[in-house]
Amino acid sequence: MINVRDILKEKGDTVYTVTPKTTIYESLEKMSAHDVGSMLVMENEKLQGIVTERDYMKKVVLLGRSSKNTNAESIMTANPICVSPTDSVDNALAIMTKERCRHLPVFDEGKIIGVVSIGDLVKKKISAMEAAIKHLNDYISSTG
Repeated sequence: MINVRDILKEKGDTVYTVTPKTTIYESLEKMSAHDVGSMLVMENEKLQGIVTERDYMKKVVLLGRSSKNTNAESIMTANPICVSPTDSVDNALAIMTKERCRHLPVFDEGKIIGVVSIGDLVKKKISAMEAAIKHLNDYISSTG
């Protein structure tokens, strides 16, 4: 069974963060610079929330707010759903589907150790399925 830890081993455990007072404009600059779709909002090493591109669209752009005058805490999703490194990819995908979210912080022993996106999970799932298909094809070919 493939778990979240397997994904973090491949993609790395870099976590990009902003503070609650960081402007949305600065948050978007960081997202762009790191080619990610979310920023964890941290204060004193504690997770406060998550700011995503979707939050920006719904809570800034569509409401006519200014990204330079709006801070992260005013649009973040507070208390985001998190997973552990031992959670399966299937479980993480089920959580994302049920909660309609695209990013999950990964907690281990009370500390953030990474973030997985729906893209990370789907990529890993497809890779595992392709490997299983190859294995079955090889088995069938060798027994015939």
